Amino acid sequence: MTDTTVLIAGGGIGGMALALTLHQIGVPCQVIESVSELRPLGVGINIQPNAVRELFDLDITEQDLDRVGVSAKEWALVGLNGNQIYSEPRGRDAGYKWPQYSVHRGKLQMMLYHKVLDRLGAEAVTLGQRVTAYENNADDTVTVTLRDGDGVTSTRTCRVLVGADGIHSAVRAQMVPEQPPIHWGGAIMWRGTSKAKPIRTGASFVGLGTHRHRLVFYPISAADPETGLADINWIAEVTVDAENGWPSSDWNRKVSHQDFVHHFENWTYDWLDVPALLRSAETVYEYPMTDRDPLATWQDGRVILIGDAAHAMYPTGSNGASQAIVDARVLGARFVTHGITQAALADFDATLCGPVSELVLRNRGAGPFGILNLVDERCRGEFDHINDVIAPRELTDFMARYKAAAGLAIDGLNAQPNTIAMGSCVDLSL
Repeated sequence: MTDTTVLIAGGGIGGMALALTLHQIGVPCQVIESVSELRPLGVGINIQPNAVRELFDLDITEQDLDRVGVSAKEWALVGLNGNQIYSEPRGRDAGYKWPQYSVHRGKLQMMLYHKVLDRLGAEAVTLGQRVTAYENNADDTVTVTLRDGDGVTSTRTCRVLVGADGIHSAVRAQMVPEQPPIHWGGAIMWRGTSKAKPIRTGASFVGLGTHRHRLVFYPISAADPETGLADINWIAEVTVDAENGWPSSDWNRKVSHQDFVHHFENWTYDWLDVPALLRSAETVYEYPMTDRDPLATWQDGRVILIGDAAHAMYPTGSNGASQAIVDARVLGARFVTHGITQAALADFDATLCGPVSELVLRNRGAGPFGILNLVDERCRGEFDHINDVIAPRELTDFMARYKAAAGLAIDGLNAQPNTIAMGSCVDLSL
């Protein structure tokens, strides 16, 4: 079967954002997703202003985002003794033209999925099939092998295949068969959602502890007007010796509170009872914090990688989903410029592969949480006044360098033109 479409392997946030982008610029496409039913799975994530900007350009509204999350107001770090290390406003409060959102990952994915169905039609998403292989053809097409849940295989031929199939990407595995295994640096994360009263601004992202032993938490819903309670997403994290690899065969398993709360048993403050917060979650999952080593290129002929398939990264900078959305928009912009061609893929690769690979390594080195490393080195996380440990200018310079590397420098982002000019359309004859 021969198509003139772009085939997207993977129906996650990046894949759905790309489908909406391609529809906006007049490119026929189809999403191939392995699960037979999409459900709102996952926990909280942050969508940075650079990605919210792109969602707005896709006619995703603030009202849409308010239904799946909350506009973030602050990012803060707190030491082991509960004293503040650093804080800064986020989103529009920081001077960006766009907000930052803390959202439920699964709800965001489902919202994008329903936008795809509404705009492109139900036939634009095929569920229950997995892309398992591809072949670049001499006639400037790609033949893609699919397998369904019963093991039945079929093929599709398209002009471009986009691998948006996540950290375990089959497309990437064929593109780079000699790639090292998934990288785990020793950090174990326990993730859950609890009902609690938001603290500080009411929409604050707070990191508490040290770089090897910390809790991150933030609301992903507005507080209930009657109870004052919101859905608080939290990640409890401990770093151990990773020499022998991940000790479990399961990379995402449900655990009981007794398996991990003891690591945080003494973390009680007048403004937060950490053990109580952790124990109030109905369901807790354990994950290793993983990424993949950067690649020299994300392109193989008429095949390109985006999202976690291209650059799975530690969540320390809240960049993963945001970068997947930006990937989709930049790829769409290159199609506008070059048509559905290898030149478009090469331009996309040249624009993003190098800088985003550097971001992967920066996040592996703790990302913005590297401030906790500095504090830990100088005082083991215990201090009365942070200015006695680290100068305010050093903190602001550290964050400025990270924002610049992540494409989040306020003035630069605010001054950028739209990634895709309104009304742009791709010349499909190219």
